[in-house]
Amino acid sequence: MKKTRLHSCHEKLDAKMIEFFGWHLPVEYSGIMEEHMAVRQKAGLFDVSHMGEIFVKGDQALDLVQYLTPNNAAKLGPGKAQYSVLTTPNGTFVDDLLVYFLNDQEYLLVVNASNVEKDYAWIFGHAEHFDVTVENKSVEYSQMALQGPAAEKILRGLTDVAIEELKVFQYKMGQVAGEEALVSRTGYTGEDGFEIYTMSETPHKIWDAVLESGKHYGCLPIGLGARDTLRLEACLMLYGNDIDETTTVLEAGLRWLIKFKKGDFLGRDKLLKQKEEGINKKIVGFEIVERGIARPHYPVYIKGEKISEVKSGTYSPFLKKSIGLTYLPVEYAEEGTEIAIEIRGKKVNAVVVPMPFYKRHED
Repeated sequence: MKKTRLHSCHEKLDAKMIEFFGWHLPVEYSGIMEEHMAVRQKAGLFDVSHMGEIFVKGDQALDLVQYLTPNNAAKLGPGKAQYSVLTTPNGTFVDDLLVYFLNDQEYLLVVNASNVEKDYAWIFGHAEHFDVTVENKSVEYSQMALQGPAAEKILRGLTDVAIEELKVFQYKMGQVAGEEALVSRTGYTGEDGFEIYTMSETPHKIWDAVLESGKHYGCLPIGLGARDTLRLEACLMLYGNDIDETTTVLEAGLRWLIKFKKGDFLGRDKLLKQKEEGINKKIVGFEIVERGIARPHYPVYIKGEKISEVKSGTYSPFLKKSIGLTYLPVEYAEEGTEIAIEIRGKKVNAVVVPMPFYKRHED
């Protein structure tokens, strides 16, 4: 199994480790519930070095990014990033990703660990029609995410980056704990926070410094378990669960990512047609009203008929409820619709509720 450069840090902290898409990663340290609540109320530090970093460089770098993604990368400028997706010609998902504008001729695409090789091949395959080079530098980067209400206070004393000036989806280059890094105000937890990218051979200096600085604020190291419950509470999509090559961007409720007026992009015609004709299914959030926890692939019933399956499901540590996501025919997707989830052979009642399940209160 592949190990991140922070692997020894997790061993020292006696983390429970698992295999995750070929990586040996921490699933929990002190416990998923405690870690989850630390991020919601204080702060948490994640090792997300398994994520992929793919660089697109050249005179037509923007043109390629615009063709591969439906969001408008032309609106990016120095110090800015955006959430986006890689689309197929059918308007479905190759992956979701972050797009960073580095300069007029260089973009950084941050992709999911499960899809690094596939995404690189996809991008490289389309690059032959553009004056660009594509480089997969994933193995050279370590990435940490510091998330939670206290994140800014914890990081401020460790970096020469004026992080208080960063708005969401903005970044600056500088040093963190003496190591060169890119610091962006991004994350996938539903909280304020930062992601730190570094090519340092000693990223543990950053990891250790953040945890030391964070002691006073109750900052904890966070594993994959709480990473999943946090993102689900905030209804942030997980590739392979909630979005994949069988669902379109419109069906996944991500209409805001599609900028039809920007010009051609992969899947534009299919998505435009679907927008005009209407979608047949859409993603919804549900809450179980009896005892039981929904897990991925559990059958979903309406009026006794199996109609779908759970895409993501868990017990919400913050809301203290069992929640999940599924796709339903649009006629059943209204809030308040009663559904049933089959949990270990027993049908348990649930109801369609508004998304996201959790939204942080901004000061």
